[in-house]
Amino acid sequence: MTAMKGLHDMSNTENSSPENSDPRMVSRALVTVSDKSGVVDFCQELVHLGVEILSTGGTAKTLREAGIPVRPVEDVTGFPEMMDGRIKTLHPRIHGGLLARRSVKGDLESCDEYGIPPIDLLVVNLYPFERTAASGASFSDTIEQIDIGGPAMVRAAAKNHLDVAVVVDPDSYPALIHELKETTGQLSAETRNQLALEAFRRTAAYDASISNWFGQQMDGPFPGTVTEQWHRVGDLRYGENPHQEAAWYQRNDGDSFSIAEAICHGGKELSYNNILDASAAIDCCRGLEGSAAVIVKHCLPCGASESTHLESAFDLALAGDPVSAFGGILALSGPLSVELAKKISTKDHFFEVIHAPSYEDGSIEAIREGAKWGQSCRILEGGFFGDDGGVPIEARAVPGAMLLQTKDVSIRGVDDYETVTDRIPTEEEWRDLLFGWRVLPHVKSNGILLAQNNAVTGVGAGQPSRVDAVHIAVRKAGEKATGSVLASDAFFPFPDGVEAAIEAGVTAVIQPGGSRRDPEVIEVANQAGIAMVFTGERHFRH
Repeated sequence: MTAMKGLHDMSNTENSSPENSDPRMVSRALVTVSDKSGVVDFCQELVHLGVEILSTGGTAKTLREAGIPVRPVEDVTGFPEMMDGRIKTLHPRIHGGLLARRSVKGDLESCDEYGIPPIDLLVVNLYPFERTAASGASFSDTIEQIDIGGPAMVRAAAKNHLDVAVVVDPDSYPALIHELKETTGQLSAETRNQLALEAFRRTAAYDASISNWFGQQMDGPFPGTVTEQWHRVGDLRYGENPHQEAAWYQRNDGDSFSIAEAICHGGKELSYNNILDASAAIDCCRGLEGSAAVIVKHCLPCGASESTHLESAFDLALAGDPVSAFGGILALSGPLSVELAKKISTKDHFFEVIHAPSYEDGSIEAIREGAKWGQSCRILEGGFFGDDGGVPIEARAVPGAMLLQTKDVSIRGVDDYETVTDRIPTEEEWRDLLFGWRVLPHVKSNGILLAQNNAVTGVGAGQPSRVDAVHIAVRKAGEKATGSVLASDAFFPFPDGVEAAIEAGVTAVIQPGGSRRDPEVIEVANQAGIAMVFTGERHFRH
């Protein structure tokens, strides 16, 4: 959930109705929270302002231990908490206090007749269902974290925001207290509206997470319906092009596997294209082994390497295509040292974004103090490097529809693949073939990748013709094509692509196989004395 940056940051407050324009005094608050961060200080301030505090269970205990006077909810309802806390606030005297309209005579008369105390402020955060579900807890334990009373009260208070304020995020406490002090205990219509909006967003996200989780338990990874909520991370200067408006959002599901979770250590504001490219670079880097470096340009890996040391991985990745790397995005698999930072930040290099899981002391300063471009470079830390909890689901929108699929992750090895030529790959060729196969899912189809010494030497991507992709990869590699291996994301429909690779000096090929012309392709490889491996799986990326 995104915390409110300011209680008056409403985009459409001018549409508030005239009857909703007056401030409301806060005399009584109901506080019942799962996340007790900041609640003691918050309630102390409320008491100083003369606010009566109603509370339940663990929250009431926490407040009493801090010396804060609390009226237990059971004093209002006349019923104790029961059924292990399942029943405590589901009562007409609570919901009547939240729903009573101060301007409706009949509502106030009902409050008087039935002893219903009006509630002016509701402070609730919900049971941690999302966190529990993500932890892999048992079905029964996860079910118990489905909050019933909390969402019911939140919706009631938000509906009655004409008279009641509702707070669902501890990060909202400071701004709320500030306003109450400035106005002698009153909250404006703008604040109540904004709080209600945040409340409805929270219950929508909460219900969506429950629905999606339950659907996955019943239906598997692709449930009958998928409900998602996204919160705005921020506005962008523009989209892919300056004439396009843009903003970026993060999925509201508690999943930190996102570039939005990375810390940005200054530099220019991230652009739409920066975010796309950085995500692609980080994702590719995560799939490599050992010390790895990936350089991306226009969402394509123009350089990538695995090595025993991060510095050598960077050198090899840069050597893959130093021309294309200029102005690209660099992702590293390990902590960035001061020594490597100095090597990266020279006038001969230029990176729009640098990402690493962490930075040694002084390394960020070394980037800033290096070449002039280092002062504006976006330096990202963290994000994307946590355990994603299994095979993630990828989503792609098309007009009016959404496509979902499991992520293209290959966990197979040498024993799973078939050598179809007379010559089998050498140990070094196998190493490079498997490396190329790990990078290939990040190359747009038709995708061809050349590799040598655990590093990319040439890439041909996004071509309608596979043989054209081979020619581009070979041209990019130049002299480095000799002795390289080739990885193809799909089968060769004709022998011409393999013939072009052989002519360039490629010594081994890895490809899915499955073409009706496979025998012709294999024969060409045998005649040239190169090795060819069939994987039985393809890596299309449209």
